[in-house]
Amino acid sequence: MLSTPGGQAGGQAGGRYAIYHAPLPGSALDDRAAAWLGRDAETGTARARPDVPGVAAARAEALTESPRFYGFHGTLKAPFALAAGTTADDLLAAVDGFAADRAAVSLPPLRVAGLGPFLALVPTAPCPALDELAAACVQTFDPFRAPPDAAELARRRAAGLTAAQTILLERWGYPYVMDAFRFHMTLTGPIADADERGVVAEGLSGLFAPVLGAPEPVTGLCVFHQPDRTTPFRLIHRAPFGR
Repeated sequence: MLSTPGGQAGGQAGGRYAIYHAPLPGSALDDRAAAWLGRDAETGTARARPDVPGVAAARAEALTESPRFYGFHGTLKAPFALAAGTTADDLLAAVDGFAADRAAVSLPPLRVAGLGPFLALVPTAPCPALDELAAACVQTFDPFRAPPDAAELARRRAAGLTAAQTILLERWGYPYVMDAFRFHMTLTGPIADADERGVVAEGLSGLFAPVLGAPEPVTGLCVFHQPDRTTPFRLIHRAPFGR
């Protein structure tokens, strides 16, 4: 585990934090996802990308630029700067305390699917326990979230939000929470051409085939940190569930 940026106070100077699900270290999903994205978010090391049929190496590098930056994950609480009067140590202590009183969740097996122009791993069936966990994370850790600035709000609104999503954005700082939450683990940036998207999806389904038939265990929370807006996120802390 990495040393945490302990004591960093709230505000943009402390970068951003996020609370995610990430696969167990060394698991088959962790290994294949890090290889596809070209970076291990926990160690920060580059990974050699496997050949994926129908996807040239240069195209794979471009398609994974955004998910590589964030690290392989499923969002539970989206990135946020620390609120004034809070510190990273406060946040990590709260995450540990929350996790100690939670039980593991078993996600249904995953599949490669399109989310608009993006490709991601998504559960093959609803998972109310995970939806509840995500909602609890959004609510419990909201006191640590600094409000988004005007530019961030404008960027989010420009994505064409529904009225309900706009309300969620204004209340929680992110539009895809609560009833709008859909768990996913992003594999690509946008692929505008539907035919290409199908080819890439088929190739990724083959790459991830060995891990798609089994449930995905969610056994704790992972805290990711980005020291500034140009530096990729790193997984800095794992908080195992205690029940």
